[in-house]
Amino acid sequence: MSEKRKDSKGRILKKGESQRKNGTYDYRFVDSKGKTHSVYAKTLDVLRQKEKEIERDIADGIDFAAGDEKVCDLVDRYMAMKRTIKPNTARSYSTVVKRIHADAFGQRKIRNIKKSDAKAWFVKLHDEGLKRNTITVYKSVLQPAFEMAVDDDAIRKNPFRFNLSELLPDDEAKRVALTPAQQKKYLKFLRDYGSGIYYDDIVILLETGLRVSELYGITLSDVDLFKRRLYVRRQLCRTGDQPYFVCPPKSSSGIRTIPLSNTAYEAFQRVIAARPKPAVEMIIDGCGGFLFLDSFEKPKVAMHLENYMRQMQKKYRKLYGDTLPTVTPHVLRHTFCTNMQQAGLDPKSLQYVMGHSDPEITMSLYTHSDYDFVEHAFHEALSM
Repeated sequence: MSEKRKDSKGRILKKGESQRKNGTYDYRFVDSKGKTHSVYAKTLDVLRQKEKEIERDIADGIDFAAGDEKVCDLVDRYMAMKRTIKPNTARSYSTVVKRIHADAFGQRKIRNIKKSDAKAWFVKLHDEGLKRNTITVYKSVLQPAFEMAVDDDAIRKNPFRFNLSELLPDDEAKRVALTPAQQKKYLKFLRDYGSGIYYDDIVILLETGLRVSELYGITLSDVDLFKRRLYVRRQLCRTGDQPYFVCPPKSSSGIRTIPLSNTAYEAFQRVIAARPKPAVEMIIDGCGGFLFLDSFEKPKVAMHLENYMRQMQKKYRKLYGDTLPTVTPHVLRHTFCTNMQQAGLDPKSLQYVMGHSDPEITMSLYTHSDYDFVEHAFHEALSM
């Protein structure tokens, strides 16, 4: 009868266990597919805990070898299966995938990722300056990727199944709406100091609630001055990789028809009258006749207006100090929505005009009441 093997402390080692020269332990075993693996631990107790987990996984059909896949490789495999991704979403996902590949977390084996590891990594990203909304995009990639690994029997549980709101603070910048007085002040400033080149663009955004990419996706055929209607059908976008491309609105609800106020109607009249007539109309993804053109007679994109508004903000603060909130295209959209809500437009109609698929977005994120409005509404209610 052969002598039983023991470790340096005289403890009997089981089949597959051994102690290495440096005092650590390893356990060799064969998986369900006949492949040999080794796991290591600093102590025999820790090693045997790992053995129990391995035995349970094998009994439950978990593929130990598949758990060797790196996090970054799992994400690549998951992303390769996605087919219906909009361009803006694809760009966000691309940034996430690159970061996962570059980070040490992405090089770890999926089998070794615990829920505490997933949470700790998100906290690290937050400490490095990423906002919670951005980290939500990371989670929207990693959680379904790990769910796929669970379905493939590569791991037992998905470590990314937790609420991010319970882990990270809500650090989203609070949306502001310009008051009527601020709107007048801002537009007067643009008339006086803005050279007029983007004045009507800003007026139309303020009067329609369009996203800036929707504004620059407008073609001549989308504006019906006779019926005073605007047809929103597309977005015109630009990236470093693609100078111009057309994509549908953010959701199916984004395809809509917006009535034109007198102010919007007059602004469109001015834009159409001043539009140059290029010798050759640029055709982008089958669309031509874009209404808003730059000085080179090429379609404007969001970056043009955003840069202009940043420059004007600096000029305003130099002249008048910090007496206006930062005005961006999205602030104009938020202001329009608030103006419509305060004017009494019913929630369902407001949702339609804004192009929101969810009424909760319209009412909770895009409307804003100040004290003056609340006070007026309060006295109106009392007088009934």
